Amino acid sequence: MSTMAEDGFASHKRDPVKSSVGGVASQKRRQHAVAVRKERRESLVRAKRLCRVGSSGDDADTPLNNAMMVDEEESVLDAQAAAAVEELKSAVANQGKGAMQKVVGALRELRRVLSRTEFPPIEAALEAGAMPLLVHCLAFGSPDEQLLEAAWCLTNIAAGKPEETKALVPALPLLIAHLGEKSSSPVAEQCAWALGNVAGEGEELRNVLLSQGVLLPLARMMLPSKGSTVRTAAWALSNLIKGPDPKAATNLIRVDGILDAITRHLRKADEELATEVAWITVYLSALSNLATAMLVKSNVHELLLHRLATSTSLQLLIPEAAWVLSNVAAGSVEHKQLIYKSEAVIPLLLHLLSTAAFDVRKEVAYTIGNLCVAAASEQDSGRLSLILDHLVFLVEKGCLPGFIDLIRSADTEAAKLGLQFMEMVLRGMPNGEGPKLVEREDGIEAMERFQFHENEDLRNMANGLVDRYFGEDYGLDR
Repeated sequence: MSTMAEDGFASHKRDPVKSSVGGVASQKRRQHAVAVRKERRESLVRAKRLCRVGSSGDDADTPLNNAMMVDEEESVLDAQAAAAVEELKSAVANQGKGAMQKVVGALRELRRVLSRTEFPPIEAALEAGAMPLLVHCLAFGSPDEQLLEAAWCLTNIAAGKPEETKALVPALPLLIAHLGEKSSSPVAEQCAWALGNVAGEGEELRNVLLSQGVLLPLARMMLPSKGSTVRTAAWALSNLIKGPDPKAATNLIRVDGILDAITRHLRKADEELATEVAWITVYLSALSNLATAMLVKSNVHELLLHRLATSTSLQLLIPEAAWVLSNVAAGSVEHKQLIYKSEAVIPLLLHLLSTAAFDVRKEVAYTIGNLCVAAASEQDSGRLSLILDHLVFLVEKGCLPGFIDLIRSADTEAAKLGLQFMEMVLRGMPNGEGPKLVEREDGIEAMERFQFHENEDLRNMANGLVDRYFGEDYGLDR
C-alpha cells in the first residue's frame, strides 16, 4: 500500500505547474503551464476577445440579439460580409479622387458587419478575399483611421475559430510593426488586441508571434502608468507567455522596466488593470524560476495581498493572488521562508482557507501545504522532508480544520490534498500530538468515509492513515 509519507505532498498536486521537487517536476510544469487556470480564465475572461467598441471609442452598430438569431439572419450577415469585401476591393483598386476615404468607408462597413454579433460572419469574409485586402490596408504611410479600421477587422477575425485565427499569419508582421512608438496609441492598442487574440489561440501561433519579435514592443506598451492601452497590452502579454515553453516568461521578466511596471501597476492601478497584471504574474511564477525569484525579491506576493486587503471587490483578485502564492510556495526553501515570515500573508491565507470560495480554498491549501515541505535528499528515497517549524506554527494557528473540510468535499483532488496535509500532521507534530489533534477535529470520521470509496488512491491513503495511526493500540497510553 502506498502511504502519504511515501508519496509526499507535492507529488499529488492537482496541477504539475505547482510541483515543487526536482527536474522532473520542472519539466512537467513547463509542459502543463498552458493549462494553468484555463477553465476559470476562459469562462470569466475569454482568451480571445471580440471587439465591439474600438480603442478609439467608436461603437459598432447595435448588436443583434443572438438568442433570436436564425439561419436567415446568418445568411443575411454572410451576404453583407461578402458585399462589404467586394466594396473594399473596389475601393482599394480605385486611384481616383477621394480614394482614401472610400477605402476607410469600406473598411468601416466591413468592421460593422464583423462587430454586430457574437458570432460574426468571419468565414464569409475570408472566402470573399478579405485577408489580403486588410493586409494591404495596414501598409506604412496609411492614415490612422484606415489602420484602425483594418486592425479592428483583424481583431474580430482573430477571435473566430482556430482556422480563422490562423488566417491572420500574413498580417502578423505589420500588426507587430504598428506596436512601435511611431504609431498612435489607438492604432497600437487595436493591433495589440488583434495579436492578443492570435496568442490566445494556442502554442503554435504563440511561437510564430514570438519568432517575429512581438514580445519586446508589447512589453514596452505596458510600461506607462495607466490607460486602456496598458491594460490591453497586459492582457495580450498574459496570453503570449502561457507556455508551455518557459522562454517567453523568462525573456519578459528580463525586459528593462517590466518588473518595475508590474509592481507599480499592482500597487497603484485600477482593479481591472491590476487583474490583468496579476495574470502575468501567474504565468511568470508558474513557468520561470528566474521570474519567480525576481517577483519574490520585489515583494509581489505582498503587493497582491495588499490589493486584497484594500480592494472594494475582493473576489476580482483573490484567485490570481492565491495562484501566484501557491507557485511561489512550490519553489525554493528561501521562497517558502519569505511567505512564512510575512506578517500580512499568513493571517490572510488562514482566513481564506476557512471563508473563501471553494476553488480559492483549494489554492490556499496548496500554498499552506507547500510551505511545510522541502525536497528530501537523494538518500531519503525521494521522500519529502517536513519544514517542522512551519508545520507546527500553521497547525497551532488553526489551519487543520480547513484541510479536514477539504477531505469531506466531493472533489477528489481537494480530498487528496486534505489527506496529504493530515498525513504530515500525524507524522510530524512533536510529542505524538498529531493523532490527538486529528481526532479532536473529527478527522477520523472524515477519513472513514473512504473505507470503501471507489477511488483507489483515496481509499488506500485514508485506510493507510487509519491503520497506521489509529489502530488497535491507539489510546491505550492515555
